[in-house]
Amino acid sequence: MSVALLWVVSPNSEVSYGTGFLDSVREGNRGLESSRFPSRDRNSMWKGGFKKGGRQGWNFGFLNADLRYSCLGRSRTENGRSFSVQSSLVASPAGEMAVSSEKKVYEVVLKQAALVKRHLISTDDIQVKPDIVLPGNLGLLSEAYDRCGEVCAEYAKTFYLGTMLMTPDRRRAIWAIYVWCRRTDELVDGPNASHITPQALDRWEARLEDIFNGRPFDMLDAALSDTVSRFPVDIQPFRDMVEGMRMDLWKSRYNNFDELYLYCYYVAGTVGLMSVPIMGIAPESKATTESVYNAALALGIANQLTNILRDVGEDARRGRVYLPQDELAQAGLSDEDIFAGKVTDKWRIFMKKQIQRARKFFDEAEKGVTELSSASRWPVLASLLLYRKILDEIEANDYNNFTRRAYVSKPKKLLTLPIAYARSLVPPKSTSSPLAKT
Repeated sequence: MSVALLWVVSPNSEVSYGTGFLDSVREGNRGLESSRFPSRDRNSMWKGGFKKGGRQGWNFGFLNADLRYSCLGRSRTENGRSFSVQSSLVASPAGEMAVSSEKKVYEVVLKQAALVKRHLISTDDIQVKPDIVLPGNLGLLSEAYDRCGEVCAEYAKTFYLGTMLMTPDRRRAIWAIYVWCRRTDELVDGPNASHITPQALDRWEARLEDIFNGRPFDMLDAALSDTVSRFPVDIQPFRDMVEGMRMDLWKSRYNNFDELYLYCYYVAGTVGLMSVPIMGIAPESKATTESVYNAALALGIANQLTNILRDVGEDARRGRVYLPQDELAQAGLSDEDIFAGKVTDKWRIFMKKQIQRARKFFDEAEKGVTELSSASRWPVLASLLLYRKILDEIEANDYNNFTRRAYVSKPKKLLTLPIAYARSLVPPKSTSSPLAKT
């Protein structure tokens, strides 16, 4: 599993945050520590620092409502706007009715959008508080953000360049979110993954609660704690990402796309929900806040599906199959065929359908790029275009994702960046649409 974050230049690079990680997991402590953070009692150090009242709460892209397949049914929100769902209810083997994964996720979308609406003083600018001064530790918070920027610059070069177009406050906040997501992903995909237990993830989630309550444990936590005190970022997507990490500890098969969709939301769609309040919505946008969040979700799902299709062989060698079992069976395929690693006509037909699904999510995501604030469009669009090209490379490899890894060459990346920049200059449509604000 790999969270679909925006390390589009070197998507599989590993990063270490100090040796405290492994020791803290083994000893039942609270998780990854930054080797650059001074060793002292965290509560006394940050006392009086990040207090944020009763409020709760990256692939960084976002973008349009109606995100599903054209053949899917439609439902409506309270304000009458329609949205697409696979089905509101699905039947269990026992005949019971359960809410679909897509419906569950959309309820989270509505919650995040409502939070942003409550905290926006305009449709363009989010209220940002002045820098918090830490008694006796002047400059440490600035250093914490700088460290987050260094990590982003090293492991997400393309996206880092894009963040330089943002305002300083938004740029630093995105760096802080990026680092937390990467550290979380490293728990189950990093060099110490074999030592991670459900209890370790419980401690990591408890540490997340401390971050949102103004009690950061180390330097990198401090940057995120400050970020969530300044922007209307809700904790739920962060919790959901940790839940995705838990899922990776015990689940290696997905019966259908409904199950896979929920997993993709946990490990990637959550990033979009975290990031929308930071990226901002263009003041001239006519789209609803919900539609922008839904578009962010679409890009996260698209990127994670692309990761899954790219990494079929790699995952199979780890005993994992992130493909819908029912769709494999319908294509006349099984896990044994995947483990055998042979490209057959059945496999090509199956892969074409999987790629088509991923592209539909990309297409829906792209429709909403122009709804973002002008300074955020370029990095988001660059991410979308570059990740979508991985699907092209899978096709160019004759669907051999068993032994050949699809990747976008550096020349193609360099050609994509100016294209993305030019397209990012297109403003939101000034005319109203079915998604217009009411």
